[in-house]
Amino acid sequence: MAAPMFRCFSRGRWFGSPGMSGVLFLGLREAHSGAQGLLAVQKARGLFKEFFPERGTKIELPELFDRGTGNFPQTIYCGFDPTADSLHVGHLLALLGLFHFQRAGHNVIALVGGATARLGDPSGRTKEREALGAERVRSNARALRQGLEAMGANHQQLFADGRPWGSFTVLDNSAWYQKQHLVDFLSAVGGHFRMGTLLSRLSVQTRLRSPEGMSLAEFFYQVLQAYDFYYLFQHYGCRVQLGGSDQLGNIMSGYEFIHKLTGEDVFGITVPLITSTTGAKLGKSAGNAVWLNRDKTSPFELYQFFVRQQDDLVERYLKLFTFLPLPEIDHIMQLHEKEPEKRGPQKRLAAEVTKLVHGQEGLASAKRCTQALYHSSIDALEVMSDQELKELFKEASFSELVLDPGTSVLDTCRKANAIPDGPRGYRMITEGGVSINHRQVTNPESVLVVGQHILKNGLSLLKIGKRNFYIIKWLQL
Repeated sequence: MAAPMFRCFSRGRWFGSPGMSGVLFLGLREAHSGAQGLLAVQKARGLFKEFFPERGTKIELPELFDRGTGNFPQTIYCGFDPTADSLHVGHLLALLGLFHFQRAGHNVIALVGGATARLGDPSGRTKEREALGAERVRSNARALRQGLEAMGANHQQLFADGRPWGSFTVLDNSAWYQKQHLVDFLSAVGGHFRMGTLLSRLSVQTRLRSPEGMSLAEFFYQVLQAYDFYYLFQHYGCRVQLGGSDQLGNIMSGYEFIHKLTGEDVFGITVPLITSTTGAKLGKSAGNAVWLNRDKTSPFELYQFFVRQQDDLVERYLKLFTFLPLPEIDHIMQLHEKEPEKRGPQKRLAAEVTKLVHGQEGLASAKRCTQALYHSSIDALEVMSDQELKELFKEASFSELVLDPGTSVLDTCRKANAIPDGPRGYRMITEGGVSINHRQVTNPESVLVVGQHILKNGLSLLKIGKRNFYIIKWLQL
């Protein structure tokens, strides 16, 4: 059977060429602007970027999401490779795309690539990924599943809109690959892929021209991703794959494989890639990842990442990263024009994302930390947990000390190794270089007072100079 064609509609007729599949990156058109409903809404928000193929032969993409057809509901999936033990902000748009489908009543699958991560996806990369051992990948996959399930639960609990939603399922593709034998798999699957088509992919062409070239493992990645799509189509009725815009070639491979084996239409939808201010893709490889796991990026740090977004980006990010209706976003931006110094859109954006990722308590923690650090709030300090203090002052020294009767400011600073011994350390206090709980202290001999120098939670925040923090947990108070 000939390779599936990329079909375009013109004057009521289909036309295409088998040779066009290798140049789809140049000729891909966006979905028809007249498409209504979910697709049109998300395209207006900027979340859905490209649709492939633009039209099917038996079913057209908008029909799949129309409640008035027999095709409703649909199943949509997106893959996440566990190359690290956490997702990052760069993955959020694909996850939000899944959630928007779920909110519209469709069933969605977040697929953890416990098998494919060992090969490494070459898409959008200039060199091969560092190889990961099997146990490391399994550990990362467990962490990703937990993170995805937690966000799915936060979404369900905190963002309900009164409509009946579809299901949210987390799977791992190692469940079906561990049952496969290499020769059997190649015999059953390999014959349906044409080398010319695989070699024509932009991601492959880019790597083949690079000094490093491309390994067989990386080259085979698109075959496994195509098989994932086929497996989910066969076992879950999944007709749509969602992915970043750098995944288009892999999505095309899945479409061609399924269409060749079954004659059925499936589709791909891409979401935009989020980049830094320098244009670099946000992620682990670029070294600029903002992680979604609290152990790697605290709720406060995630919150601050979005609070710091520039005015010229914040409206776009409200549309991409939140579920806020477009009229509400317009209203937020109108208020911002009147009082830009309040940074209302940035704070709303940060709150919505932090709540989705870390839940209501994570958002509360981020706000407490913000008050404690940027507004010198004693009240916020007093209710902060040890974990929050460690997250907020990551570079700070953490000490546990016993409060002896008559313990002075000087004693405390020396026990915490915050000042040098001798006259120099003494002068640092008298000259105003030391504060405890955001209050400057200038008398080295003054005795610590519970409620002032020691907070209700048994902690003291010692600051030497402008940026050197020391956290003291007092024992046996």
